[in-house]
Amino acid sequence: MLIEFSVKNYRSIRDKQTFSMAAGSAKEMFDENTFNSGIARLPNLLKLAVVYGPNAAGKSNFVKAIQFMRQFVKLSSKDSQQGERIEVIPFLFDKENRSVPSEFEVVFVQEQVRYQYGFSVTSQNVTAEWLIAYPQGKPQRWFERMYNPETGKTKWHFSPKFTGKREVWKEATRTNALFLSTAIQLNNQQLKPVFDWFNVVLRIMPPIAQEDLNIKYTFKKCETGEGKKNVLDFMNAADITIADIEVNTEPLMPEKLPDDMPQDMKDAFLKMIEGADKEPKLTSCKMHHKTGAADERVTLDLGEESDGTKKLFSLAGVWMHLLSEGLILVVDELDNSLHPLLLRFLVKLLQNPEVNKNNAQLIVATHNTALLDSEILRRDQVWFMERDDSSASRLYPLSDFSPRKNEAIGKGYLQGRYGAVPFIGQWVF
Repeated sequence: MLIEFSVKNYRSIRDKQTFSMAAGSAKEMFDENTFNSGIARLPNLLKLAVVYGPNAAGKSNFVKAIQFMRQFVKLSSKDSQQGERIEVIPFLFDKENRSVPSEFEVVFVQEQVRYQYGFSVTSQNVTAEWLIAYPQGKPQRWFERMYNPETGKTKWHFSPKFTGKREVWKEATRTNALFLSTAIQLNNQQLKPVFDWFNVVLRIMPPIAQEDLNIKYTFKKCETGEGKKNVLDFMNAADITIADIEVNTEPLMPEKLPDDMPQDMKDAFLKMIEGADKEPKLTSCKMHHKTGAADERVTLDLGEESDGTKKLFSLAGVWMHLLSEGLILVVDELDNSLHPLLLRFLVKLLQNPEVNKNNAQLIVATHNTALLDSEILRRDQVWFMERDDSSASRLYPLSDFSPRKNEAIGKGYLQGRYGAVPFIGQWVF
């Protein structure tokens, strides 16, 4: 469960920006859009939040900040060597911030314990890292490290509540790697819930090739009769008239390559097959559509389907996995190729307590105003992002404006009432 995420000095984000999935204290409609975390004195959490803003406002950088934090936790201890550069990009539009560390922090619940974990980094070093756990509702600062650039040394602090081979893990932690990642590599069990939250629970879906990256989940579902039935029900509930789905996987043999494929591409493919650990597989999909006649079907290859159908099919397995496992999904531009009503369909599934029984959460960066509707979202589920005169991104919630409960939020947004819209000038050719 995500409670809060903060980022500072990363890409277009200069000053600290904090995003929250905690439900507001004001009385709102749609209590079903929230859930109880099970943690005493913690407010209900939101199942969904949307971030709006014009192009180049920083929405994608907000998603990239979450992605960077996740990847650095997962890989910093095993995918680099001492002295290698950390691929972090600070705010570049003023000289002062170019040499200042970028900072990331997240507050979350995992296995009924609240955690607060963060770190700051430059391209050379991890300059700070900290973890606070609340196992009995009271804070325990399990560990903290602070790098002193003047001495080139790191000061460490460990809580008595943090047990195990602390000195071994500390000595093994490189200056360009996280202690959390290193300790996990050396079999620390106390930190495993924290690492698992990043590695298993938190998922990021980039805007590039979403169908290609995620369709494997739907193909996997279609391998069983029950899974295929669930996919069919999902598609038909969205008014896609499909009677059956046929998914076939077979070895990808050289003779099956297209005749018009350039020879250099064929040579590269053959070389890839020779060096592969596993035999490459080719998965094909056909959809059998209902027609007006009772026994008549029209069969189309997946590639012949509309962009909207392919997008929805690719999301079917992802959505089922998200809901069944109670994951957190962060998506940049979910609405590509989706009709606004299909976007609403996906959101309503997530916010339906009978469907989302495991409290999955979704964060969407989008332009699509189809969701800016007081009949779908609470006011505390809407966020905006814009750039100021110094090109720094600013993130703020709709609740800052105290809109009326029945206010036409989408119309007000397009009229510029809440900011975060492009200023359109004139151009003559």
